[in-house]
Amino acid sequence: MITIFRIRRFNPETSPSMPYFQEYKLDTERADTVLDALMHIRETLDESLTLRCSCRGAICGSCSMRINGHAALACKTKVQAMASERGVVQVEPMNNMPVIKDLVTDMAGFWDKVRQVQPWLQPAGQEPEAEYLASSESMNHLTGVMGCIMCGACVSDCAALEADERFLGPAALAKAYRFVADPRDGAGRSRLLALNEPGGMWDCTRCMECIEVCPKGVGAMDRIMSLRSRGIQAGVPSTCGSRHAEVFADLIYRKGRLDEPMLAARTFGLQNLSRLLSLLPMALRAFVRGKVPKSGPLHRAIPGVEKFRRLFQRMEERP
Repeated sequence: MITIFRIRRFNPETSPSMPYFQEYKLDTERADTVLDALMHIRETLDESLTLRCSCRGAICGSCSMRINGHAALACKTKVQAMASERGVVQVEPMNNMPVIKDLVTDMAGFWDKVRQVQPWLQPAGQEPEAEYLASSESMNHLTGVMGCIMCGACVSDCAALEADERFLGPAALAKAYRFVADPRDGAGRSRLLALNEPGGMWDCTRCMECIEVCPKGVGAMDRIMSLRSRGIQAGVPSTCGSRHAEVFADLIYRKGRLDEPMLAARTFGLQNLSRLLSLLPMALRAFVRGKVPKSGPLHRAIPGVEKFRRLFQRMEERP
């Protein structure tokens, strides 16, 4: 099968501010992965092509890159599955990271954010004299998040991180959950307090890209949601993020629908009146474009709202 690889090139020595795409035609086999193809291009067509790889078995995570617009491990991605009808596969370096050359990115910022969550156990009190034994039941739920290979795919496609570079990102927050939820760790509350700050667990926009692209099924967004729940249960200081979640649930419980004007008012409150007023231009644009519900700003409870309330009550009764 003839496949055209459209590769985004960047060489800081020859074109420091001018990335460009270069196409290569290659005869690929049914079993070839994108990494197989890239290495063949480098070995036979263009030795200047730069990429990063190691294990070739989806273990090390070093060959993470964007393939057809989404992050993936090149060693795990089949060419045949990605080729368009015209036989084109587009390959780019990871997003949200500085590009060093071609498909190689600088992951220093990625590791800095992982270090910020202090990814090591911090036992409470004195160091135990013997090994701390944890039951299987208390650790089984951590097996998924411990499968993270730190490939950076989730960070590459994170919409929140693209909008705000202060955001810790899904990989670091998933790693934070791994220690917050570990029964051997004694710093749970202090960790949650740190994650409650701007750039922490409340800045995730739930775009689900981290779940879509993770090659190991870590479910970073689910871990972030769990961190939020644990933060509320631990009584960390209220923020706009936590109030938004609580008010959202309360409005659905009481009215069976989302009352957006009330959601904004109760989320920001009078203490953030200026932030609340800053939303008025957006509300006016929504009104002009017919995005405001016909019922107006005063939402009444829908018929059958008791069904919603019973769902909430069942969730609260779950162990």
